[in-house]
Amino acid sequence: DVSRWQDIVTISAGDSHTVGLKTDGTVVAVGDNNYGQCDVSSWKDIVAISAGDDHTVGIKADGKVVAVGNNDHGQCDVASWMDIVAVSIGSAYTVGLKANGTVVAVGYNGYGQCDVASWNDIVAISAYSTHTVGLKADGTVVAVGDDAYNRGVNSWQNIVSISAGGKCTIGLKANGTVVAVGDNKYGQCDVGNWKLR
Repeated sequence: DVSRWQDIVTISAGDSHTVGLKTDGTVVAVGDNNYGQCDVSSWKDIVAISAGDDHTVGIKADGKVVAVGNNDHGQCDVASWMDIVAVSIGSAYTVGLKANGTVVAVGYNGYGQCDVASWNDIVAISAYSTHTVGLKADGTVVAVGDDAYNRGVNSWQNIVSISAGGKCTIGLKANGTVVAVGDNKYGQCDVGNWKLR
């Protein structure tokens, strides 16, 4: 039903499903629903969404979090979270940024990608398959998980935006240039010449 996809304010794409947040705080979803990752029709008062491989997470206006989908590794066990301002989903884990700048995580931790309990002063998070990256208020970056994809980010400075990719980590600097680390098999880290014009 196309009419359901009106008044959308933000979207998020998972592995094989798409989720949309509407102006009235409700959520719509299409695609693979094998694990119930599209069962979001009852959600209300949602202010942010994130879709992963097989699960979907929403932040409510009161800072609480809801989740549906595959919970084999506990990646949907977010009901106790409070004061959450941002979420990011890895393939089988979920990371939440709290209003006080600390970070929480649940789910698969085979690479240490959920070891974020010691983080503080975080203003943005990004999770992917095997690693998690956090942007600190001072423009530096922290990372946990598969070291091959986040090696060297602790030396970055003046960063204003971050993104964890499948086999790389990307950072946008305040001067409009971009830095990257990780596997460059497909040239995904060839961003050294990107800059503001």
